[in-house]
Amino acid sequence: MTMANPLTRRPRRRDVTQAYPKAAFVAKLRRLADAIERGERFALQIAGERLYVPQRAVFDIEHERCDDTEEIEFQVRWSRR
Repeated sequence: MTMANPLTRRPRRRDVTQAYPKAAFVAKLRRLADAIERGERFALQIAGERLYVPQRAVFDIEHERCDDTEEIEFQVRWSRR
């Protein structure tokens, strides 16, 4: 039986929301901000998966309003290529 090379296999689709205590959320944001300022890649783990945000990432902030709910999303996007 031949196994696929994990380095060439496409990652499976994923859409996860992970809640964190305030202190952990603040620590992740602080480390992200520090990495952006230094022009470094950023590593973090979300719901058990280790991610590496490259220097070329694009950042935006999204605001949504629906009925009685408001939401702000800090988004970090990049292509895997």
